[in-house]
Amino acid sequence: MRRQRQPMESYQQAARVGEELKNEENQQEEALASEQPVDDECSCDAPEEAATPEAEADPEARYRAELEEMRLRSAAEMDNFKKRLTREHQEQMRYAAEKVLGDLMPTLDNLDLALQYGSKNEACKDMLQGVAMTHKSLLDAVARHGLSPVGVEGEEFSPEIHEAVGFDSRADLAPGCVARVLQRGYKLGERLLRPAKVMVNQ
Repeated sequence: MRRQRQPMESYQQAARVGEELKNEENQQEEALASEQPVDDECSCDAPEEAATPEAEADPEARYRAELEEMRLRSAAEMDNFKKRLTREHQEQMRYAAEKVLGDLMPTLDNLDLALQYGSKNEACKDMLQGVAMTHKSLLDAVARHGLSPVGVEGEEFSPEIHEAVGFDSRADLAPGCVARVLQRGYKLGERLLRPAKVMVNQ
């Protein structure tokens, strides 16, 4: 009988130890539960939403925005390229005849000289009419291509279009004006091909 009572006592002692351990675990769980915040979802989710920007939350939207920016930049560069080509083409067409018109300027100079010195001789009067008509026709032809003469007596001297080769004295003109044109200058559009050689009034 003594041997059978020992296993029974051991079993009862083990059961008591198990109940004590279980009670301790329950007490620890209750303590942990009481330490946790009441609203777990708000405390966990709110900082995460505040720290995540909308662009990072939607990578596809950010990718579409980058593509749109690249498209707009490429369209602007292409538009600038077309405008530059158009300007260069217009510039080339405007001054394409510069060499030919430059070669015609000595002919215009000779006609000017013929009219200037032939007008002093009465014997050349009839011939000068034909020279004057030829000179006018040639000026009209080159004017259609943008060539225009510069340098007129009486206008104010400008170093941009005039080249002073000497001084003259005329009472009917103010000082600093063109007293005499020795050789006409010419412009092609806004470009000066040759300045006018003039005498400046003192």
